[in-house]
Amino acid sequence: MSDFNSYESPFCTRYASKEMQYVFSADKKFTTWRKLWVALARAEMKLGLPVTQAQVNELEAHIDDIDYEAAAEREKLVRHDVMSHVYAYGLACPKAKGIIHLGATSCYVGDNTDIIIMRDALKIVRRKLLNVISQLSDFAMKYKAMPCLAYTHLQPAQLTTVGKRATLWINELLTDLDEVEYRINTMQLLGSKGTTGTQASFMELFEGDTDKVKELEKMIVEEMGFDSAVPVSGQTYSRKVDSQIVATLSGIAQSAMKFANDLRILQNFKEMEEPFEKNQIGSSAMPYKRNPMRCERITALARYVMIDSLNPAFTAGTQWFERTLDDSANKRISVAEGFLGVDAILNILLNVTADLVVYPEVIRQRVMRELPFMASENIMMDAVKKGGDRQVLHEKLRTYAMEAGKQVKEKGLENDLIERVLADPDFGLNEEDVKAILKPENFTGRSEQQVEEFVANCVRPVLDNSGEKLGETAELSV
Repeated sequence: MSDFNSYESPFCTRYASKEMQYVFSADKKFTTWRKLWVALARAEMKLGLPVTQAQVNELEAHIDDIDYEAAAEREKLVRHDVMSHVYAYGLACPKAKGIIHLGATSCYVGDNTDIIIMRDALKIVRRKLLNVISQLSDFAMKYKAMPCLAYTHLQPAQLTTVGKRATLWINELLTDLDEVEYRINTMQLLGSKGTTGTQASFMELFEGDTDKVKELEKMIVEEMGFDSAVPVSGQTYSRKVDSQIVATLSGIAQSAMKFANDLRILQNFKEMEEPFEKNQIGSSAMPYKRNPMRCERITALARYVMIDSLNPAFTAGTQWFERTLDDSANKRISVAEGFLGVDAILNILLNVTADLVVYPEVIRQRVMRELPFMASENIMMDAVKKGGDRQVLHEKLRTYAMEAGKQVKEKGLENDLIERVLADPDFGLNEEDVKAILKPENFTGRSEQQVEEFVANCVRPVLDNSGEKLGETAELSV
């Protein structure tokens, strides 16, 4: 239930999924701390330190029953979150109390947990991204041959197809997916590096046995499900890792904003729309309005994530020597909210791309208004085949196009270029000739084939080999 007397993040109350919220929850964080303490104790026991199986068993039995009140009270006293949770864990595990956190520094649990959390969060991002790509690829194939206006400088240029335009959105998301995959596959734990990264405390514990110190780290890394630890570090893993990961999230936000802005403009053109609920209100003042509010929300959240990516960048650049603590407050906000923001964006993308609305008649009407201008070269070539003079016809077409443009722009009338051509005997064309020329499907180039090739060669292999269950949907609460 909401607490109406204190601030609550909109990410939690309106936007991000419960799944992503859990990844950044206290339970996830502190149970992971305890799993790391178990892994440390188990490895130390196996390598001959005075840690017993009974102590390891006791620690394992109390991973989930965290006494948050005891930890909070202790933190008020000692002003140290890690030692407060060591204390609370010790209350639950009296036999193991003396060996919890043996030889470790705070970043052993803090930094290793952050890496684990970010990897788990990236896996959620990956799954949702794949589902958005899947939905858009279905849309692209459905509309692969439907001609529509293509724009440069937001001015009608030539024709493309509705499906071909969708491949542009997909292609950017595939780039983002590559980035996400790379981050997941190359993440490394901090491991057990000690206070300044020299592993001095563990060298002391193992009486200078380098092999055991290295084996300790290897055992911890394997138990936590990673392939390796960072080769060298100060007290922390490099904060460039956070910067790179949030930059990857920013890339997704950029692609999402591009899609959302395109759809907002198309909705203004009345060519396409985001889904509109039966009881949805578009405007409190104008009952007829159908505002693209979901795509507007994508744009808003994307802007937040893109700006948020600067936080870890500055944090990475301002770490002094082996570590300073000016990363902590910023890091725990910026990384979490970067993921919550992208999760919210992907939820909306899942919702919008599942049921995009297309208005074929409006699209066709807008095409036909511009097509005479775009077809002028074809008209000229056909007229030359019938015996016309290319240079004379080119000048006449230029003049007629200018006059037709004035009809449209200055008088608000329809484009009458074709009427002017048909009325000029120098062109030698009749209505049937012109109709054959003014067929939109003849002006889309290889758009249809490009869609088929792109989906077959670039999208399907990714989706088929992803190992993810596709067909995920997202219900939005607001």
